[in-house]
Amino acid sequence: MEYDDKAGRPSRPPSPKQNVRKNLDFEPLSTTALILEDRPANLPAKPAEEAQKHRQQYEEMVVQAKKRELKEAQRRKKQLEERCRLEDSIGNAVLTWNNEILPNWETMWCSRKVRDLWWQGIPPSVRGKVWSLAIGNELNITHELFAICLARAKERWRSFSTGGSEVDSEDAGFSAADREASLELIKLDISRTFPNLCIFQQGGPYHDMLHSILGAYTCYRPDVGYVQGMSFIAAVLILNLDTADAFIAFSNLLNKPCQMAFFRVDHGLMLTYFAAFEVFFEENLPKLFAHFKKNNLTPDIYLIDWIFTLYSKSLPLDLACRIWDVFCRDGEEFLFRTALGILKLFEDILTKMDFIHIAQFLTRLPDDLPAEEFFASIAAVQMQSRNKKWAQVLTALQRDSRDVEKGSPPLRH
Repeated sequence: MEYDDKAGRPSRPPSPKQNVRKNLDFEPLSTTALILEDRPANLPAKPAEEAQKHRQQYEEMVVQAKKRELKEAQRRKKQLEERCRLEDSIGNAVLTWNNEILPNWETMWCSRKVRDLWWQGIPPSVRGKVWSLAIGNELNITHELFAICLARAKERWRSFSTGGSEVDSEDAGFSAADREASLELIKLDISRTFPNLCIFQQGGPYHDMLHSILGAYTCYRPDVGYVQGMSFIAAVLILNLDTADAFIAFSNLLNKPCQMAFFRVDHGLMLTYFAAFEVFFEENLPKLFAHFKKNNLTPDIYLIDWIFTLYSKSLPLDLACRIWDVFCRDGEEFLFRTALGILKLFEDILTKMDFIHIAQFLTRLPDDLPAEEFFASIAAVQMQSRNKKWAQVLTALQRDSRDVEKGSPPLRH
């Protein structure tokens, strides 16, 4: 209006809404006021019935609000109690592991008490120590050997970056292009390792540690080299151990028969593991087994990724660590028992899916997997078929495979 006056234009009259607002003495402060307050003087008064109805509506709103508040308070209280209970449980477990079990490892690790405690999950503060002891060091790797392998890896990286073409006698069977491709694959895989954590990527606090372990391992085992999936295993170990001890655990872990079969891509032995898995799959989940067979869904489609990364890529990290806990206790059998636990947990869903949807689902498992329900499903899996345990079934299948290769008929079980 001031602008209009200065410009010589006639000022606009105020709108009807502005007039109404000026004449209104009543201005409700909340929805409660709208219900309970009397109408302003310039409007007809509420009928008694309407006023009563509004009061009842308000009282109902108050009751419902109090119920919601009470329910929310109870939920928070329960959540707090559960958190306190969990913290107390972890605290007690830490004391037990530190004061009773670890000092007497050789005599206590296989006792029923320790095995039961193990199943509940190892406290994060002692997890690294327990894993190191359980994995062992059959290869007798020392911190000094790690330093030597790491220095050798750094020398190679410098050589490749400067275009060096010298080939060591040890690596005569590997071309420079192959080795360079392997080193590039390590860099690429590191950036894809737990990307949500942002700690292993370039510039992250654990990037160099992960790069060092993977590089040192390619020098320690040039016959194996770097294989995709290794970065996830090394990363989980780094989160629980210092660099040298993580390398020792990593090298010994990959030297286990199952891991070596997969990482060296021993097709014959891998097929034997798949065949053993299917024996227990049919035993535990015959309906789902038949459904998978009907849809031509073979174990390699979903098992390879699970085994290569020890579930650390497929499951939430905290849940994957609990799987690792029991894997360190029970060995390779638990990897396949876990797979059956997953299939058992989602059996009803999977039986309704076709090939494509099953493969997609098992490749990307739900993020909100309930830990206790998941472990209850694993516990329900029976790793015994016709009175034979996992190791016996696997050995029999390996023997049959060798007999077939020799040309003799396979033995019947």
